[in-house]
Amino acid sequence: MQIEHRAAVVEPGPFPADGRRVVFYLLHDNRGDVDDYIVYKLRELRPFAEHIFVVVNGELTAEGRARLDAVADTVWTRANVGFDVWGYKTAMERFGIDRLAEYDELILMNYTWFGPVRSFAPLFERMDQVPAHFWGLTDYGEEIPNPYTRTGILHRHIQSHWIAVRRTMFTSAQWLEYWAQMPMITTYTDSILQHESKFTHHFEELGFASSVAFPVDDYPSKHPALFNADLLMDDGCPALKRRAFFHYPPYLDQHAVIGRWTIEKAAGYGYPVAMMYQNLVKNSPPKALYTDASMMEILPDVDVSYDPSAPLRLAAVVHIFYEEMTDELLDRLVMLPEQFDLFITTTDAEKSAAIQEVVDRRADEKVARYEIRILPSNRGRDLSAFFIACRDVLEVGRYDLVVKIHSKKTVQDSYNAGRYFKFQQLDNVLNSPGYAANAVALFQKESGLGLAFPPMIHIGYPTMGRGWYANKEPAAELCTELGIRVPFDDISPLAPYGCMWFARPEALKILTDREWRYDEYAAPNRHTDGSLAHVQERLIAYAAAELGYHSRTIATLEHTSVSHTALDFKLDQMGATMPGYPIDQIQFLHRAGWLGHGGIVALTRVYLKLNHPRIASFLSPLEKPARAAHAWLWRLRHRSEIAKHREEVEGDLTEGELRPAE
Repeated sequence: MQIEHRAAVVEPGPFPADGRRVVFYLLHDNRGDVDDYIVYKLRELRPFAEHIFVVVNGELTAEGRARLDAVADTVWTRANVGFDVWGYKTAMERFGIDRLAEYDELILMNYTWFGPVRSFAPLFERMDQVPAHFWGLTDYGEEIPNPYTRTGILHRHIQSHWIAVRRTMFTSAQWLEYWAQMPMITTYTDSILQHESKFTHHFEELGFASSVAFPVDDYPSKHPALFNADLLMDDGCPALKRRAFFHYPPYLDQHAVIGRWTIEKAAGYGYPVAMMYQNLVKNSPPKALYTDASMMEILPDVDVSYDPSAPLRLAAVVHIFYEEMTDELLDRLVMLPEQFDLFITTTDAEKSAAIQEVVDRRADEKVARYEIRILPSNRGRDLSAFFIACRDVLEVGRYDLVVKIHSKKTVQDSYNAGRYFKFQQLDNVLNSPGYAANAVALFQKESGLGLAFPPMIHIGYPTMGRGWYANKEPAAELCTELGIRVPFDDISPLAPYGCMWFARPEALKILTDREWRYDEYAAPNRHTDGSLAHVQERLIAYAAAELGYHSRTIATLEHTSVSHTALDFKLDQMGATMPGYPIDQIQFLHRAGWLGHGGIVALTRVYLKLNHPRIASFLSPLEKPARAAHAWLWRLRHRSEIAKHREEVEGDLTEGELRPAE
């Protein structure tokens, strides 16, 4: 069938009762995987499309291709160039102009949304009746100036994750010309400016009529797909944009977008939200997803969720360096809702005998069986004990869930800080029988939940803003070795600081498949940032995410009260000298860069960076040696003041407090 090249625009019409529809579905996954949400979507789309053409930008695994072959008519892989725009352009060319003209409607859609959250049927039934040349699910409101160019107009436009075009338009000369003149797309901004924000206005100016299933004018924002996803779902919109769950959290905070409520809404409409987490955790910075989806669980001390009819096989792995804490740790473990196998590691035979005496004396009914394992080395402390001495315990299939705690004292820090850290860890893992039951119940309810651990410690410790410390570079190197491709969080990782957690062994498989050696860990007196144990601690959630398992933090009502009020005051104080929303303050501080102790070097650099960026860039090679020299001079000048302050505030350390830290 030949294309009719029409100079004039034909009147729009509805989709014919016996019409034929072809879908061009653009997919990109940097692993070549095809996640469950893709298969689910295409299967649900099948009744409404005669032909589904999946164009894959990039590689595709054999398993991925098999999954797509089961739900698509054509699967075509191409080089990952030109973004979505050139994926569509080249796919239509490959399909063939004459062949395309045999269809009454084509839909260009991509992988950037979950669905159908609501059924496709009412959507197609309604939009099939609309006389239009092209239509979309949602549109974005006009903005002046254009935020991408800082000038002109960003026109209202149909969002490019779903654009349906009828035959009278895609067989026109104007359509062919649009795609023939499409420049190569090399950046995300190019994609927006050269296609998404241009397409609607361009064809409307040529006389083509558009329609939107859920128009922006019906919603209280210019970007309902991101800001009003719950309202769209209520109105029957089948698509839920992925971006709401990995976008920059302070931006969503500014607009009061509560991702947790959005997920609950989708689940309420019957969407299998486990598929969302499976995809998001592999492709999002974990702390961004954790924040956007509000993945912190405040658990009550009364059991409200545990299902005794579906018990999990439980194991407890406990490293006991301080044998005098054995009773205290066992008191915690017997809070678990079912019997468990207990695996205790320690450092010598004398401690082992003392621990065994306590375990035997107690004869706790919850302990089904126990072993005490004496470590050949204390290098790596509780983490080497976990990953080496108890590697067999973590084999997939042996246990459903493992709880890890240890005899934490943190004697290298002040008494108050160390005491708080200990209870912040133990209380938020095992606080009471009801609390422990609710924690285990999270894993009963969510098959994709890999880890649950306490929130980041921030009282008594300057963790916030520098959670990576010196571990980011060695963590990146280890990720390369282990094949972990989950994107890093920039400032601080989502991590179980303190190393106490619940874990599903399947979620730890990347770390447990690797055979670690004790000599790879630092000696106890050199257990510092940058050493293997500290790196592993920060990669636990990333390793789980690479396998599609998400992480949550868990906390008691008591600790949440303490933590939230402290955060409230600290953030209030830090925002006192700057105007705007937190996102404005954060971006200003990030542009300013490292402030150090506020000396002349730092202040000069900040001034130049904010007001004369070209000069700052030119002088940047001098920044590191200048900072080092200034830091040395500052320490030299203030050494006596620091020593006096420590003596006044902390007092003298006793001999007992100088024991090697666990």
